[in-house]
Amino acid sequence: MSGIRLHDGDTVVFVGDSITDCGRRQHPPLGSGYVYIFANLLLAKYPDKKINVINAGISGNTVVDLKDRWEDDVLSLKPNFISILIGINDIHRMLAGQPGYDPESYYRNYCDILMLTKERLKDVEILLLSPFYISKVTTPNTHRSRVLEVIPKYIEKVELLSKEFSTLYINLHTVFQSLLKYREPTAYAPEPVHPNFAGHMVIALSILNVLET
Repeated sequence: MSGIRLHDGDTVVFVGDSITDCGRRQHPPLGSGYVYIFANLLLAKYPDKKINVINAGISGNTVVDLKDRWEDDVLSLKPNFISILIGINDIHRMLAGQPGYDPESYYRNYCDILMLTKERLKDVEILLLSPFYISKVTTPNTHRSRVLEVIPKYIEKVELLSKEFSTLYINLHTVFQSLLKYREPTAYAPEPVHPNFAGHMVIALSILNVLET
């Protein structure tokens, strides 16, 4: 069988915040979210490929936290493929007035991570997933409207990094916003940050689709 950018024996690491983590300590080793779904999609569609899927998400992480633990939690595993989803906690901290989480700081720290990765893992393939927010609030001066106003600035940085480092890329915010033309946000998440099963399925299928093209 063929048709996917992964090979038999590859190690795949998914890293990020609570969206990636999704209870991996309570439901080891992959949690109950998109990483778990993706691993099972691989098992169903590509039984000939024995791929080691690792969930390295930690709830609450920002890009600063990823940078701090990158060597231990990602590089030491010598992955062939890395998927990164980070940014919503950076946005929340920036909106709360904490310094060092603005879009430029986000870009610089993210850039440091990718530079180190390319230096240490010459043949690794990387997928960058944009931060997303599952809401269509239009009421001004609310927290949700402020997140929707600033998230494009962070997405622009991820798109730029993807081009600079020649990575795969998925704009998950656009994916979810396109779905909200037909369904209410609660169809995909009980609140804008953390998807339900359908929302995690959207992410897993988006990742599988980009790996099959």
